[in-house]
Amino acid sequence: MAKPIYILGTGLSHNGSAVLLKDGRICVGIEKERLSRKKHDGGNDTLAIQYCLAAEGIGIEDLALVVQCANFDIPGRERFEGKRVFADTTTPKMVTISHHLAHAYSAVGTSPFTECAVMVIDGCGSPLDQFLTLHPQEKGIVAKSFLEETEMLCEKDSFYYFDGQKVTPLVKDFSKMAPHDANSLSLPTTQHSIGGFYATISKYVFGDMDDVGKLMGLAPFGTTGIYDFEAFEFQSGRLYLSESWKKNFTNPSTGYDYFKEHFEYYANIAKWAQEQVEKAVLQCITNRIEEFPSANLCYTGGVALNAVANAKLQDIKIVENTYFEPAASDNGLALGCAFYGWLDYLNKPKVKHNGNTCFGKQYSIQEIEDVLKEDESSIYRKTKFENEEELLRYCAGKLNQGKTLAWFQSESEFGPRALGRRSILAHPGIDNLKDHINRNIKFREDFRPFAPAVLKEKVSEYFENGRVSPYMILVDKTRPEYSEQLKNVTHKDGSARVQTVDESWNGLFYRLIKAFYEVSGIAVLLNTSLNRRGMPMVETPREALQLFHETALDVLVMENIVLEKK
Repeated sequence: MAKPIYILGTGLSHNGSAVLLKDGRICVGIEKERLSRKKHDGGNDTLAIQYCLAAEGIGIEDLALVVQCANFDIPGRERFEGKRVFADTTTPKMVTISHHLAHAYSAVGTSPFTECAVMVIDGCGSPLDQFLTLHPQEKGIVAKSFLEETEMLCEKDSFYYFDGQKVTPLVKDFSKMAPHDANSLSLPTTQHSIGGFYATISKYVFGDMDDVGKLMGLAPFGTTGIYDFEAFEFQSGRLYLSESWKKNFTNPSTGYDYFKEHFEYYANIAKWAQEQVEKAVLQCITNRIEEFPSANLCYTGGVALNAVANAKLQDIKIVENTYFEPAASDNGLALGCAFYGWLDYLNKPKVKHNGNTCFGKQYSIQEIEDVLKEDESSIYRKTKFENEEELLRYCAGKLNQGKTLAWFQSESEFGPRALGRRSILAHPGIDNLKDHINRNIKFREDFRPFAPAVLKEKVSEYFENGRVSPYMILVDKTRPEYSEQLKNVTHKDGSARVQTVDESWNGLFYRLIKAFYEVSGIAVLLNTSLNRRGMPMVETPREALQLFHETALDVLVMENIVLEKK
């Protein structure tokens, strides 16, 4: 039998990660924050790489190639914010690619397409000089005005074509870095960045940029039309962010108490900013597709996590099929690096991806039992189910009673969304349950929404557009007749960030929802990530048990072992 070809992709930006391909298929991948327990952790990649190699049971000597990507650096082999695992080796060969190219390959590698356009929109990509150092053959795609600029420019948005084997740039837009000053509306990115704009508004509204996704959750509480000025304009194929809008916002939040006191004001700003981003994204992508028509589109980069904008992009039908990369932000860079190595550098044929986004290692029953033996607590009773049907019936019954359930199963998700492997689950319609979870389990703001996880074949029954959304990356509208049954997973404006659960790669979670449907008559569960505010998603059994102790969770299910608080 031929020796497997292993390619390691590693992302050293913020939201660092590592991914291992085996003969063109993802065999393991992890975000660094899940291991270091520091949100958005990046830089040195040792932890994530060691996890991947150990999970697959191989060493560095088994790797055929390493492909890496940072943001403003070309990391050295020996050190990058500390010693690297390659410091004492001369093999395997190490290749570095630019930021947006890594984003692009992360999308095409996991997409169902053999040919497509690729749009990358994020906060900030590679500096122009670094891009040209890494890819000198692509100088011809860069506008002359950018090449003549004396100040540092960085990738702002990039548009590519994928021919089934390689990604080719068609349009690349660059922008100067935004000036940093004491102004609360100073962008942390380039001057004309959609992602930077959203992060800046998030800081203005919440007083920090720790979780820009909060802004999308706040927007449904705002009113359209309060502000009648535009933030972006499109000229000669380029998107620009004006400065004039800033003069209208002179009351930045000083903290959560101040935010709550002026909730309506900040909700209206969130609504305006969300609508500005939607318009900017649609205009930018429409322009590119009109210039370079394509039936299929991959969309990635941090801005591609905006589920509301994504739904509107799908609705305008500028292309026949759109694939939204689930790990669209910088945690997906390692994924793109690995696929670049396979498709471009080694020129190997694309292997069809099965749609799964859960790339973590599997924890054995013995490992779970060992953790429980170390725990001397008597606050819970333990039950071990040998029959899956009995386990699912038991859990469905608890959920139907209004219990909150921590669900720890199989390999962990790669990307920002819990999809039924590291999830907190609950009834979608019981009174006050949403507030209870936000207050006593997640320890976060009460306006924050939860997602409905629905059986794929039932999505049209509960939601108006019936979007297939396996990665919780598109919004839909809850049908009015189900608004009461689904009140814990429906936003104030009637929208919901839906997850359609597919039995082909998410079988146990699918069967749990089906069991819940049998006892409740509702084919939907409330789903949110297994963590609390400021904490990365749980990775290990020990972390799951700790969270169970620290919060008001009622039940913890780890594989077939159930712990229920007395």
